[in-house]
Amino acid sequence: MKALYAQQSSPGEEMTFVFQERESLPASRDHDVKVQVRACALSWVDTKLLSEIKLKKDLVPVGREISGVVLEVGSKVTFFQPDDEVVGILPLDSEESGVCEVILVHEHYLVHKPQKVCWAEAAGTLRDGLRAYTALHYLAHVSPGTSVLVLDGASPFGTIAIQLAQHRGAKVISTAHSLEDKQYLERLRPAGGVRQPLVVRLYSAEDEPGSRCQLLPHKHDIITLLGVGGRWITTERNLQLDPPDSHSLFLKGATVSFLNDEVWNLSNVQQGKYLAILEDIMEKLSNSIFRPQLDEPVPLYEAKVSMEIVQKNQARKRQVIQF
Repeated sequence: MKALYAQQSSPGEEMTFVFQERESLPASRDHDVKVQVRACALSWVDTKLLSEIKLKKDLVPVGREISGVVLEVGSKVTFFQPDDEVVGILPLDSEESGVCEVILVHEHYLVHKPQKVCWAEAAGTLRDGLRAYTALHYLAHVSPGTSVLVLDGASPFGTIAIQLAQHRGAKVISTAHSLEDKQYLERLRPAGGVRQPLVVRLYSAEDEPGSRCQLLPHKHDIITLLGVGGRWITTERNLQLDPPDSHSLFLKGATVSFLNDEVWNLSNVQQGKYLAILEDIMEKLSNSIFRPQLDEPVPLYEAKVSMEIVQKNQARKRQVIQF
């Protein structure tokens, strides 16, 4: 069996991806589930986070969002049995690469996959769904009637965030980077009721296409847009606020929250809540509330090329490997 791993010789050096032959799986433990992987979504490898939590190693397993069929279960597994269809996110400290035909997963990282949901959509929606839930439900507390601005709404995460916000009754506004993105976002507007404008453009026509720095508004712009009691959810880990921005937040009673969707795997205190989120994501996917932004699934032999594109942040749709 082949499995995909990431390799980085020194900090700052471009990451390379390699296939490693696996002769056999490690010894199965009591709570392990042996899964035949049917699809694996590819996500950016955060080497800085792995280094900070002392998980950096020479070969980092690639591909953590998987869907597949249960082949065997450990002696103490209670939630699953052979032939169950499952989906889950491998933990940060997992030795397993999801880009592999058969893997071992602890049962507490898996939930059942609805039969009507295809393998690629199950794996490809999981991380974006978890991130959207964390941002909108646990950090922003979005409720009916609130207004939500989603930056880059045509991205895989932006798409799911818009759909979740609309499902919760919020009024959604999104930024677009191109005419194609704008047309895609217009199709996400609810069919019934008053059709409010969904798309805005915060960037001038002279912006250089493909330049990441040109695609993000300044932090002062976002703080200015916040209303009374507003919340800005950001993934920028090194955000620094100037005194005038802090004063503006104070006057509005507004807050800044940091979105790190790995917190669920870094602490098992709320494991039950985490699994409930994954189950709800699958339910919303089954009911077509979530309609993910996926690229065409690619075969295993193209996984290295696809992962290079993902690691360089050049993929506009979620990349999924299908077995």
